[in-house]
Amino acid sequence: MDKKKNKFEQLKSIPSKVKWYLLAAAFIIFFGLIGYFIIVFGGNLIVNEEDLILDAKTTIETLDGEVIASLYHENRTPIDINDIPEHVKNAFVAIEDRRYYDHAGVDFKSVTRAVFKDIVAMKKVEGASTITQQVAKNLFLHNDKTWMRKTKEVMAAIYLEREFSKDKILGLYVNGIYFGKGVYGIEAASQLFFSKSAKNLSLSEGAMLAGLAQAPNGYSPIHHPDRALTRRNTVLKAMDAAGMISTEKRVKEQGKTLGLHVKEKTPNPWADSYIDLVMKEAASVHQLSIDELKRGGYRIVVNMNDIAQQIAYEKFKNEDYFPGNTTGVEGAFVMMDQKNGSIIAAIGGRDYSLGDLNRVTVKRQPGSAMKPIAVYGPAMMKDNYQPYTILPDQKMDINGYTATNVDNDYAGAVSIYDALVKSKNAPSVWLLDEIGIPYAKEYLNRMNITIPDNGLAIALGGLSKGLTPLKMMESYRVFAHSGKAVNSHTINRIYDQDGEIMFQNEISETNVFSPQVAWNMTEILQANVDYGTAESGEYEKALAGKTGSTQHPFVDGQYKDAWFVGYTPEFVSALWMGYDRSDKNHYLTAGSKYPTMLTKAILTELDKRKSLASAFTKPENVDALAKPIKLPEQTELSASYTFGGISLVKGKLTWSGSADDRVVYHVYREKEGIDKRIGEVESDNEFIVDDISIFQTEDYYVVPYNPLTKIEGKRSNSVELSF
Repeated sequence: MDKKKNKFEQLKSIPSKVKWYLLAAAFIIFFGLIGYFIIVFGGNLIVNEEDLILDAKTTIETLDGEVIASLYHENRTPIDINDIPEHVKNAFVAIEDRRYYDHAGVDFKSVTRAVFKDIVAMKKVEGASTITQQVAKNLFLHNDKTWMRKTKEVMAAIYLEREFSKDKILGLYVNGIYFGKGVYGIEAASQLFFSKSAKNLSLSEGAMLAGLAQAPNGYSPIHHPDRALTRRNTVLKAMDAAGMISTEKRVKEQGKTLGLHVKEKTPNPWADSYIDLVMKEAASVHQLSIDELKRGGYRIVVNMNDIAQQIAYEKFKNEDYFPGNTTGVEGAFVMMDQKNGSIIAAIGGRDYSLGDLNRVTVKRQPGSAMKPIAVYGPAMMKDNYQPYTILPDQKMDINGYTATNVDNDYAGAVSIYDALVKSKNAPSVWLLDEIGIPYAKEYLNRMNITIPDNGLAIALGGLSKGLTPLKMMESYRVFAHSGKAVNSHTINRIYDQDGEIMFQNEISETNVFSPQVAWNMTEILQANVDYGTAESGEYEKALAGKTGSTQHPFVDGQYKDAWFVGYTPEFVSALWMGYDRSDKNHYLTAGSKYPTMLTKAILTELDKRKSLASAFTKPENVDALAKPIKLPEQTELSASYTFGGISLVKGKLTWSGSADDRVVYHVYREKEGIDKRIGEVESDNEFIVDDISIFQTEDYYVVPYNPLTKIEGKRSNSVELSF
């Protein structure tokens, strides 16, 4: 008891001032320990692991490997740290953080040295941030301007060192820093300054890039080559001092030039329309938004044919192909490989730039270009409507809709073949009414064309919302490829940031028309190009297609839309022209002849670069379509006599024949009431009349007959035979 009392008395005897010192020390130790644990373990509150995923640029390249576009927030191509040569990694460590592999995120020895130098100089003369701290600052604190930023930086750095390897952190550093000229990361910098991958950087090249980390603009080898050289040599000296290279090696490397091989990016505005389609397809089909493309580091391989794309781009610059009453006539063109639906060229406007209205995807009134897909194709799927089936050709009112031909010329009757070649409106409307609008729309749906319209104006392309050039191109592919539809596409395949393929296009086709109907239409549309509404312009090789134009709503006799949609054995294309705004002050002064001529001009130039087919090849499983028979306008008939046989005297009728030996001639004898047909002649121009009456005179005539359309032509003059 006395001992305890003595201890208590001894404590009481301690001066109060000392007690306060001891208490303060205890508090300092306590809060120091709290601060220590906060610094050591609080980094996870600052570090957002999403920020460890560096933005990477997405490249769009052709099948030949030519990069036509790069999409990015930061122009960066990450590279695995293990692929970077050791001497390049050493260059960064030597100049930025020589003790990198010895500290745990914060180099207290360097901090002490830096503070001492700052005190001596009475200003900040030396930084003390480690590579790990720089990574922390750049990734997590680049927008933090608070007085606690440095503390947060230390906390984040310690966290990174605890959670990740030194190589991982160094990889984040060299891939993350800015190197000037808009490039981030060592791979993009290496490509910019040396036109090679960072995998292949030499010692001096790596040292130059390491020197840029401190001040990329001030040490730019492009704008300040002398400073860049001095800075590179400083890096080499630091490597020598750190024992990373020998003095002999350092001196040798310092004697080298910068060795720049800067590859300046050539602008390619001719590809902008196509690139826009790629981005739209990436978003709609592959759910890759623009923002994701700019950060995700994808490699998108596309189907663009740069020759076709540039030819179309240059031709669209020619004012002669764009007839308008004032400036601003616009156009759109899209072309695809008919075999697989790969879009090889796209022009969204005559002076298109990324972000502009891409007219390839804007709906327009297709006019008569609608007839093959909405009327004649579906009709010929029925047995009773074939190319030489006769249709009425006259002005008519059908359920309140008046169908008239543009030229007000009516033949009375016309074959499907001729109705298409001459682009007659009245027969098309009549036929659509006969086959039924729901039936026709079933075929449009198979071509992935959905329209809200339910009127007979569909036959003439008078749609409430119209169709895009892209859809028109796709629809004509059914005729080019045995009646099968395919979705067009710009993207061939997509690779992720790790080089793994995440999408490979596969062809998926839909049966729309029979191969026979497709071939029949090809034959008819070839004739349309040869001597029909699409004869304008010059192109010597195989081409089938249909024109379309729409009347201007405010200016009589002028045009709002003009089209040519066609195909060769290799490609299918659609070309539209018109104004973006349709009013009385903006109209085309000519119609579909101009898009037809422009398409042929593009094909002619393309044929010079890569020879295109001279003829379509008929599939083995279809029958050839007979060429139209043209009946003679006038048949001169004469009569004579011949002797022999049972009847001593016979009559002989001869006439001027057609050069086409398929024409059949019906021979008639005139009589009261209905004349009697007494014979039929094929491939000849004479007929023997055996039963000549010796008591009366008989009159005869012949009429040419078309066995395809089953229509007779104009009768000949009458001749007399008597004995």
